[in-house]
Amino acid sequence: MIQVRRTAEQDPLIFEVVVREGKGETRHQVTMSRDTCERLTSGKHTPERCLEAAFKFLLDREPKESILRRFDVTAIARYFPEFEQEIPRYLSQSD
Repeated sequence: MIQVRRTAEQDPLIFEVVVREGKGETRHQVTMSRDTCERLTSGKHTPERCLEAAFKFLLDREPKESILRRFDVTAIARYFPEFEQEIPRYLSQSD
């Protein structure tokens, strides 16, 4: 389960993301500019939905314990160059 909670409204937005799998959970502080959210979602999804999709993308590639504890969403593409091409597919998935 991925829980996304906005903790600050400035730009960049700041979120706390909790990932619960099996018996454990991890907590992450993630920043994302409004412009980045607009670009990644084509303006069709909330920042929270964008981050949920981003974490699904990450969890398909690594265990939750390997995800950085603090990062900006743009850092994902440095580790996984296919991120920006793949994110629309994750956004289109229903829960």
